Amino acid sequence: MKFIINREEILTPLQQIVSVIEKRQTMPILSNVLMVVEEDSLCLTGTDLEIQIIAKINIKSATPGSITVPARKFLDICRLLPSGAEIKFDQQDDKIKILSNRSRFSLSCLPADNYPEFSESEFANNFFINAGKFKKALEKTVFCMANQDVRYYLNGLLLNISNSKIKLVASDGHRLAIHEDTLDQGTGYEARIIFPRKGVIELGRLLEDPDTELKVEFSSNNIRIFIKNLIFSAKLVDSKYPDFGKVFQQAFFEPIPITKQVLKDTLTRVAILSNEKFKGVTLDISSQALRVSTHNPEHDEAEEEFAIDYSGEPISIAFNAQYLLDAVTNLDSEIAVLTIASNSSSCFIAEPNESNYKFIVMPMRL
Repeated sequence: MKFIINREEILTPLQQIVSVIEKRQTMPILSNVLMVVEEDSLCLTGTDLEIQIIAKINIKSATPGSITVPARKFLDICRLLPSGAEIKFDQQDDKIKILSNRSRFSLSCLPADNYPEFSESEFANNFFINAGKFKKALEKTVFCMANQDVRYYLNGLLLNISNSKIKLVASDGHRLAIHEDTLDQGTGYEARIIFPRKGVIELGRLLEDPDTELKVEFSSNNIRIFIKNLIFSAKLVDSKYPDFGKVFQQAFFEPIPITKQVLKDTLTRVAILSNEKFKGVTLDISSQALRVSTHNPEHDEAEEEFAIDYSGEPISIAFNAQYLLDAVTNLDSEIAVLTIASNSSSCFIAEPNESNYKFIVMPMRL
């Protein structure tokens, strides 16, 4: 195997692939990148057996071959070479020589035949979506995913396709974010799949160009996304997402419109003196005023009050301040509308006249 490539052509795909590879591996070969060279293309593959990224790069006058190269050493060599440098690769038995200007490197490699195959079932469904639209939907929901929860279906993101409608839902059991959008083309089917947490985070990093058209294919246990010259694959979470529809079927107090920046600033200031572990703040809502207060085990106290446009019944309810801040920060409008369930079981946070994005947070007992 021999080929020559410019540093800039290989660096970005290599960085994207190495981010998937875990530092500690049960199989040493999983710490490597699989390189397959054909006459006019270089194919790089990295996987942790749950997620896989394949990058295809056009090259000229190459000698075909395949080998696996230590991923992080390979990336560091390419990254630290001068900008615009030409890099020559030459495979000699179980080593690969990397030459660039006056630099010489020799890496011990493992044979490509031993590289594990990423098992994928037949992809029955597919749809097309704009990368900018998909990235926005991910950003508005990803922070609500659970991390290492025993209810493993919460350690991921629900992707719900209903003909031309797409809905993304994430929850950690204490809060829930829903983002809805429409596809340019109808799919003609309904499907619900759970995207794993690591896959969601890695995919978000890959969606850099908002104008790219993505092709998404999925089966009952795999998803594959084509992003320009990359192919991203992930194993889906084999579980059923809980039915969250019941939370909408209840009585609510009158909606409370609040200027987003005022609420953010107040919560940030008051939360300084909240309990460091639970971040609890109490909202006392009365006619025309909202008071935010907190205390902590050291007997520190904070409270702040501001005017609101509300004429309903008085409400006193406590929340995790960080959960409220995360929700409010993700709103696009300057006004946040808070709607509290009449049994004080939940609070909806949304934009006025905007039904695409909803955030639900459960109260705390202080």
